[in-house]
Amino acid sequence: MENMNHLTPKQIVAELDKYIIGQTDAKRNVAIALRNRIRRLMVKSELQKDIVPNNILMIGSTGVGKTEIARRLAKIANAPFTKVEASKFTEVGYVGRDVESMVRDLVEQAVNLVKEAKNEEVKEKAAIIVEDMLLDILIPPVKGKGFSHSSGKDDFNPDNATEQELNEKTRERFKEKLKAGELEDRKIEINVKQSSSSGIGMIGNGMMDEASMAGLQDMLSNMMPKRTKKRKVTIAEARKILMEEEASKLIDFDEVKEQAIKLAENNGIIFIDEIDKIASGSGKNGGGPDVSREGVQRDLLPIVEGSAVNTKYGLVHTDHVLFIAAGAFHVSKPSDLIPELQGRFPIRVELTSLTQEDFYKILKDPKNALTKQYQALFESEQVYLEYTDDAIQEIATLAFSINEEVENIGARRLHTVMSHLLNDFLFEVPDTIQPNSKIMITKEMVQERLSSLVKNRDLSQYIL
Repeated sequence: MENMNHLTPKQIVAELDKYIIGQTDAKRNVAIALRNRIRRLMVKSELQKDIVPNNILMIGSTGVGKTEIARRLAKIANAPFTKVEASKFTEVGYVGRDVESMVRDLVEQAVNLVKEAKNEEVKEKAAIIVEDMLLDILIPPVKGKGFSHSSGKDDFNPDNATEQELNEKTRERFKEKLKAGELEDRKIEINVKQSSSSGIGMIGNGMMDEASMAGLQDMLSNMMPKRTKKRKVTIAEARKILMEEEASKLIDFDEVKEQAIKLAENNGIIFIDEIDKIASGSGKNGGGPDVSREGVQRDLLPIVEGSAVNTKYGLVHTDHVLFIAAGAFHVSKPSDLIPELQGRFPIRVELTSLTQEDFYKILKDPKNALTKQYQALFESEQVYLEYTDDAIQEIATLAFSINEEVENIGARRLHTVMSHLLNDFLFEVPDTIQPNSKIMITKEMVQERLSSLVKNRDLSQYIL
């Protein structure tokens, strides 16, 4: 959060622009919401507790960037983030996931973030311990009386040295080799801790909630004796395994839990997708598949409003968690949600459908543009892929027109078009297309290779 203090709303939007094309209104609103969290933490008066986040409801068809905006926002803020589909939840009393599980998922993410930060802090200390452990496995120390070198290295005489002195000299040489990375491929045998999984089934006729069940499983697994297994691995692999074990010993897990809960409560972002699927459209009340829709909304309400949720790490208050909901709202309308839930998402943002120009920019501008991803795939086998500008324009035109005539699936249509265009080349590398070859994608090639896709698009709806 300290790094975030310097990010202004304009800078947040600039960061989002690197990956997402268009949707300026949505970007501005999430940037303000993110900056408001920093502002709230800087408020010194008692009002700090009363300032609640303005949750956002994004309305837009599939593939326009709703999820990507929320995910990138969490990465910029380095905040715990979890994405859930509202359609997967069921009302309490039905078989399925209950809505509180989204908060438990968020806390798990927060714990992982804090653990990563703590691991970085103890990395150097753990590395020294692991190096000594590896050295003890390679050249076990000789037990005996200690000795000190009164003479320099040049005066050392192996003929007159004791076994312990020879052992010490060998260890020094191997230590230097370990540091230089000369022994990374050598195989050694290490003891690895096995996770003792306690297979607990339903307890008390299934009346135990998820948090209690997880806590009980953790408690039982801690009580079970830790079993170790011998494994033969390379020094490079052993270093990773031992580093994890030693770093976890150096970290105070109670402190991790405390910080993780604080992080989740103040910085957490929960993205609820497909919220339109739990909105009962007009005339759709009653039984059948809609039976628990309104129930899920009622269960969501206290969590979005702010309540205490029991997790295996402790109680988590959701008052200051930022909730971003999203849905296409093709069949239903935002007004079909229960009024109380509508009131908890005061900011509504409509995401616009992507234009032909947007498709062109999506293929060219973002850091992770699809054209750049394919170039990286080819380059991994020393084949160099290039596109002419009018070829990219043609791909954008075709993707846009297919969306217009068949089904508008937004930017996801580009995946279909690009794979259809380049799959033959990917199949022929490296057998037919040798390393150091160059492939140039032109407008004519795009038209030729994608003509069948364009012709058959109307027939595709009849194919089972």
